[in-house]
Amino acid sequence: MGELQLRDLYERFRDPETLRALSALIHEEAAALEGPVNIMEVCGGHTHTIMKYGLKQLLPESIRFIHGPGCPVCIMPKERIDHAYALAMQPEVILATLGDMIKVPGSQGSLQDARSRGADVRFVYSPLDLLKIARENPDKKVIYFAIGFETTTPMTAALIQQVRRAGIDNLLFHINHVTVPEPMEMLLGDRREAQKSGEKSRIDAFIGPSHVSVIAGAKIYRPFPERYGRPVVVSGFEPVDVMEGVLMLVRQFVQGRCELEIQYKRSVTMEGNLVAQRMIEKYFERRESFRWRGLGEIPHSALRLREEYAEIDAEKIYAEILPDEPIDDHKLCICGEILRGTAQPQDCKVFGTACKPSTPLGSCMVSSEGACAAYYKYGELIQ
Repeated sequence: MGELQLRDLYERFRDPETLRALSALIHEEAAALEGPVNIMEVCGGHTHTIMKYGLKQLLPESIRFIHGPGCPVCIMPKERIDHAYALAMQPEVILATLGDMIKVPGSQGSLQDARSRGADVRFVYSPLDLLKIARENPDKKVIYFAIGFETTTPMTAALIQQVRRAGIDNLLFHINHVTVPEPMEMLLGDRREAQKSGEKSRIDAFIGPSHVSVIAGAKIYRPFPERYGRPVVVSGFEPVDVMEGVLMLVRQFVQGRCELEIQYKRSVTMEGNLVAQRMIEKYFERRESFRWRGLGEIPHSALRLREEYAEIDAEKIYAEILPDEPIDDHKLCICGEILRGTAQPQDCKVFGTACKPSTPLGSCMVSSEGACAAYYKYGELIQ
């Protein structure tokens, strides 16, 4: 038997024949639908899969995708980016964060701009890389600008645990971890108000992000079928996963069911990773509210460090230099509407002209998971 290659693990989830077979099944079963079904894929990873593999073209016209707010870089409001900028410009500070966060513009500029002005800004592939940075720079305050949904929160908790065990006293944290269910609930509330004013589009179902569910468990989506009458299928990110998730939703509508189902059973359980959940609970607590870019204030939708860890909380230590006034996006940018699923990237007047990956006006173009970036990169597949 030959040696197992990495490609062997994912190629069958991208197999054209399997995709065509799933497409045929969806067309056949969707013929019994009473009307269009609007499916919100919450996560930007799903959006990119849909665009990259042309999945929209494989589906009947009655199945419509609505792009959701599940991109941690896209939803970060300008005032929080200004926090990072202000911290980075302190002479004693090394500021580190993950990937695309460096390029997102705040009101003073991006972290990339701060670096060009002499700030020591670094991006890391893993939060644990900061242990080495802190040890190598004992005369500096190393601040981790932590971002992400439930997926990355355990990594920040693990870093805090390592810092405390090792007695490292120059590593601080600015916590911006957010949670998925709360903005989903808010969007359903928005839709109810929109329908009262005559808006036709609405969210009929959700494709839930699988990586979040690996940690938090699919149980976090139970309120949507039970309380709001919206089915949820937790799907993986490969094209076959997404198509199977759509098929599962179509079958629910045809059969008159409204349930929470797991397509990504190879990694997701209903209860999730209990060890990771306990670690998150140990170090973090819910904020009363958090302002999401384009969505506004959403109660209990983000985390902060517990009070007993105030000595490593950069948001408290540097409170006097951090701005606290909400800052609106560029007037020409419609990222807010895109994140709410009420507009598509090509509806924006500056999409692909003044706003493109090299000169982004909004966060949806900056992030590799942003809807605008997906439409720009795979524009030839847009119907």
